[in-house]
Amino acid sequence: MKRSWVQKSFVCFLVFLMAMSMVQKPASAQGDLDVNANAAILVEASTGKVLFEKNSETALGIASMTKMMTEYLLLEAIDEGKVKWNQKYTVPTNISQMSHNTSLSNVSLREEATYTIKDLYETMAIYSANASAMAIAETVAGSEANFAKMMNKKAEELGLENYKFVNSSGLNNKDLAPYVDQVVGGADEENVMSAKDTATLAYRLINDYPEVLETSSIAKKVFAEGTDDEFEMPNWNWMLPGLVREYEGMDGLKTGTTDFAGACFTGTAERNGMRFITVVMDVKVPAGENSYDARFAETRKMLDYAFNNFTMQELIPADYKIKGQKTLPVVKGKEKEVGIKAESALNMVVKNGEEKMYKPKFVVDKKKLNEDGKLTAPVKKGEKVGYITLESKDKNDLGYLTDKGSNGAKSSVVTVEGVEKANWFVLSMRAVGGFFGDIWGSVTSTVKGWF
Repeated sequence: MKRSWVQKSFVCFLVFLMAMSMVQKPASAQGDLDVNANAAILVEASTGKVLFEKNSETALGIASMTKMMTEYLLLEAIDEGKVKWNQKYTVPTNISQMSHNTSLSNVSLREEATYTIKDLYETMAIYSANASAMAIAETVAGSEANFAKMMNKKAEELGLENYKFVNSSGLNNKDLAPYVDQVVGGADEENVMSAKDTATLAYRLINDYPEVLETSSIAKKVFAEGTDDEFEMPNWNWMLPGLVREYEGMDGLKTGTTDFAGACFTGTAERNGMRFITVVMDVKVPAGENSYDARFAETRKMLDYAFNNFTMQELIPADYKIKGQKTLPVVKGKEKEVGIKAESALNMVVKNGEEKMYKPKFVVDKKKLNEDGKLTAPVKKGEKVGYITLESKDKNDLGYLTDKGSNGAKSSVVTVEGVEKANWFVLSMRAVGGFFGDIWGSVTSTVKGWF
């Protein structure tokens, strides 16, 4: 009998422990993911919502991830008509010599031969050709030094914060020095950016110039096909479909490796309408593994986490009426208040099961209100009176890469109907009523004070 009671108690205890393990609070995004790199960041690509970060604001070497900025400036010049895809580039001696340096990533460019800008761009984007990056820099800016200035200026325009560019390719200046008149910066200097800035650059690149993915997604291409210089270019991004570390939905963006920067990679993949951007910098390479496998393993880990745990959800529907704030008061109008609503639905990328972590917050446009906090008639139907956003209950919410992203996480609040201005007679009667109402209020307060 006693033995049976002990057994039952033990079973109950085990059941209790199992139940507790099942109802544990989900771990935060930071705790769910462990990335074996000096710095890393994970971002939803349409909004720039940061879902994970590790040491993301420290400037570190970026190596050939630099070429994303070179791509941005070229695509911008193409868009503005300053450079054309079929424009011819004649290879000078220094660029040809650089292109034949087999210790660096390159395709051979014959001295005095001509190539189109499109040819050079593809060799840079697919095979990370350093001489081609230099040729593009000369085409866009006239010289490598001028292009470095453009890179830093554009970084400032894009809102980057922790960066420095000294060349177009991402090489160490000591490797670049034999091929330029003078290097920008120190003799052993390299380009640096933070993981957050690198993700911001990638975010702007694929949103401002989505055509970049048409080239970055090419797994293999032959350069100078049908000539003596024919060269097969496999993409250094081995996660592209068809390559050795293929990953479903992967279509960009740029690898990078130097002794200073370590193994780096900015990746992006899309599945079922959801796109994410990942950055890993100075990946720690386990014994017996090469740096490429290590960077792709960490990227795969981050993308799996993103696709398995996050979805874009409508948290505020169109025409949403704000609880506790369904109207705003109006003065000098035929009506004394006006209904308000969210103009459009508000979507946000949310971790599965954490929808209730966000609550609506109404921010009124104070410029629309008088000193008493009221709208003044006339008020138009559909007039914007503020915005509604979502406030996270999680104090560790990581926010957005840019102001554009955070501004996108808002829906305008507009008036449901118009309010015409009342005529002078109505306003006069209200004023009289208000006057006698104030007198009556004063009298009743005085009388109450007698008793």
